Amino acid sequence: MEIRQLEAFAAVMSTGSITAAGQLLGRSQPVVTRVIQELEAELGYALFERAGPRVRPTQRACELYIEVEPFLGGLRQIERRARAIGERRLQPIALVATPAIGAGLLPAALGQLDQALLPEHMQLRTTSAEQIVGALLSGNVDLGVSSLPLEHRGLDLHWIGEAPCVAVLRHDDPLAHHPVLPLAALSGKRLLTLLNGNRLRHRLDQAFRSADLAPAALFENSSSLNAMMAAREGLGIAVLEPATAFGVPLEGVVIRPLDAEIPFYFGVFSPSSKPLSSVAEALIDEIERVAHARLHGFKRHPASAYKPLLQTLHAEVTADVENETP
Repeated sequence: MEIRQLEAFAAVMSTGSITAAGQLLGRSQPVVTRVIQELEAELGYALFERAGPRVRPTQRACELYIEVEPFLGGLRQIERRARAIGERRLQPIALVATPAIGAGLLPAALGQLDQALLPEHMQLRTTSAEQIVGALLSGNVDLGVSSLPLEHRGLDLHWIGEAPCVAVLRHDDPLAHHPVLPLAALSGKRLLTLLNGNRLRHRLDQAFRSADLAPAALFENSSSLNAMMAAREGLGIAVLEPATAFGVPLEGVVIRPLDAEIPFYFGVFSPSSKPLSSVAEALIDEIERVAHARLHGFKRHPASAYKPLLQTLHAEVTADVENETP
């Protein structure tokens, strides 16, 4: 399997046609066709179904693309770094974060840095917390910011952030007059929440059970921003982590603290095998300053606090599982 084959495959997946892939790569359509056929022969299965000028990826192609795309991105990052080393320029920086942190904190932190520190090329990728570990361990990413729990012996944790969750409501919702929203006021309402049950979601569920409350209905979302948009349309009341709520202003909604303590935890990580660049070191400190400024009730914990915190988080998940077991 050669890099040129993977590049042709990725180009066809991105553009949807052999001709467009050839234009993207600067190659002729017959050349791209031949390279794809070589790759299919080597793999032993078809990647595309032909339909005239356009092609449709098979299920196997979609699964393969999930692996190929970050690999090619890593190669491009290596090429940029190699050129920067040769020209004595500032090294490119690659960041990875959960969507909430990637939208709510990192752009602001980068914007506050001394612009002389910023390299010509920067990369910010948002993904799930589970995939952040792999991105950091690959060595192609300099810094990651993720919700907790997240643990691996190949990662260095620099500090832990904690901030209380908040409610997001449509501006004319009758409950918006509360300066602090009682959790009891959400009983019988449609709750807009997140899908991942192993992170923030289980703490929301636990808070409702502890108060002997239950929402009338749930609208689960893959991101906090989706939940905020749903709240703006009057589809319910969102209970979310504060990074998106405060870091991504949205007209038509109001943000209210809750009378129940539902903490959101996140951490700043880097690969243990990779020395921190000057911009990465500065960014670690700047993320903390932005979090203090934007997240009401923010607390910084040292990395040494992670083990007892992890034990608490695991205990909460275990309790949730036991409560759900008939």
